[in-house]
Amino acid sequence: MKLKKLAGKASFTTREAQEFGLSPRMLSYYVKTGQLLRIARGVYCSSKYETKMENLKWEDMAIAASNIKGGVICLISALNFYELTDEIMKEFWIAVDNNNSKAKFPMCHIVRMRNMDIGVMEIELANIKVKIFDVERTIIDSFRLLDFETAMKALKIYLNGKPNIKKLSKYATLLRASKVREYIMALIA
Repeated sequence: MKLKKLAGKASFTTREAQEFGLSPRMLSYYVKTGQLLRIARGVYCSSKYETKMENLKWEDMAIAASNIKGGVICLISALNFYELTDEIMKEFWIAVDNNNSKAKFPMCHIVRMRNMDIGVMEIELANIKVKIFDVERTIIDSFRLLDFETAMKALKIYLNGKPNIKKLSKYATLLRASKVREYIMALIA
């Protein structure tokens, strides 16, 4: 009966299970009997859990981001979310604070960053609340941390929509990426 309360969630942690009265030993038992799947250390889901089709694309990324302490979806994963790249995600890109040396999760590329509070939004992705950098921060970070071609392509696509040049310039200043302003001016001139 306790397991049914958690079965509807995309994932849950050992701590959440303990709040419902399930011990780590019981979780191990449920994994052995096939009632639960162990996604990662301390992260589980029901073997009968069925995702909705609209959540299928983003559910694994949401699970990963929500299980990394202080994790924020960034770079390639955020570019994919905002449809600013055609690059295929081979792993989930998650940013953590520069001082967080223990962050890890299967299929994740962990990026240690400073200024983690700039441009962070909380969204619901596949019924899971996660943090993601807004589109302007993602573009600035792309110029800072990805190859030039990927960053320039994302900027061009962004500028074809409804760009917020003021916000983009502000982030370029705050994140010390002043060169990006030159690219923006060249493209909008």
